[in-house]
Amino acid sequence: MLRRITGLILSCLISLLHPINVQAEPQIDGAFLFEGHCAGCHLNGGNIIRRGQTLKMKALVRNNIASAKAIALIAREGRGQMSGYGDVLGEGGDLAVAEWVWEQAQNAWTQG
Repeated sequence: MLRRITGLILSCLISLLHPINVQAEPQIDGAFLFEGHCAGCHLNGGNIIRRGQTLKMKALVRNNIASAKAIALIAREGRGQMSGYGDVLGEGGDLAVAEWVWEQAQNAWTQG
């Protein structure tokens, strides 16, 4: 019994002295980035510049933008009158925004 307790104490001390340093990738908030950089033109998935270029599912499918990956490419590099925002969104920001937009489109932008 004493040996078991001693072993347990040693294990705890070792783990305190040499903790496993596992850092998760920081999560990028796509909704926050959308509000800051996209909502000015695409409020609630619409488009104040070109009505047919909305972020609603019907328009995305019609314009052959039927995945988060396709949306990320446009967010990063731009398309037509829309400039690319790759530098502004930062590394991984394009995909975070795109995944959030894709989710909203699938839910008919019911969350606002």
